[in-house]
Amino acid sequence: MAAVSVRDLAITYAGVGRDVRALDGLSLEVADGEPIAIIGPSGCGKSTLLLALAGLLPADGGKVIIGGEPVTGPRRRTALILQDFGLLPWKTVAHNAGLGLEIRGADAGTRRAVVAEALERLGLAEFAEAYPGELSGGMRQRLALARALALDADLLLMDEPLSALDALTREDLQNLLLEIWRQRGHTAVLVTHSIEEAVFLGRRVVVLSPRPGRVAAVVDNVGMGEDGYRDTPAFLERCVELRRILAAEGAFAQTSLAGSLS
Repeated sequence: MAAVSVRDLAITYAGVGRDVRALDGLSLEVADGEPIAIIGPSGCGKSTLLLALAGLLPADGGKVIIGGEPVTGPRRRTALILQDFGLLPWKTVAHNAGLGLEIRGADAGTRRAVVAEALERLGLAEFAEAYPGELSGGMRQRLALARALALDADLLLMDEPLSALDALTREDLQNLLLEIWRQRGHTAVLVTHSIEEAVFLGRRVVVLSPRPGRVAAVVDNVGMGEDGYRDTPAFLERCVELRRILAAEGAFAQTSLAGSLS
């Protein structure tokens, strides 16, 4: 179970000569198995929120609760996928995919079996002995997903994981993320700057205010996950609604959203 409850979360970074309040009084509820997307101006604390959910960043105030348990450090069934994929260039594809299992102390036989299944599922089985530098950007992202699948994560946190990819590869991997969620039913929190991506992958889209980040609006997106949703009038309506909200928050002066409706 990976229901998420964020209650009055506040996080401050120590700066040179002054402190920077990244989040202040942020509250959010995510149901078990619900995929949400988070969007907002640059610098509003989106990545900070993900690091707090992952147990990697302590809070000044408030609390994060996952599956009914307060988060005080990294959680075994939480997987975090970063924009740079977080891969070790000197390790093979198979080793990268099984790194989390190795850290947890899983035996070699279990690692081999779980990793082989994850790589097969992500279309990377024939590249098991290759290195990340030999893979395309899309394949490296698939490898990061394979590592999350190998961990059997019930909470998947993603920080702009597709932003560095070309448009066609990005859409292909958006479809893959949707397919994996349909099959596994995990809780997912996606940070993105793309309106279209947020609407395609979020059952709800959470808009954060400019720093210090708070929840400015939550847009329900009930059609998410339906076949052909990207081509429906409802999809376009949600994109337009979000664009209006972000404009009201001053996001377009700070955030690049070019091509988000393409």
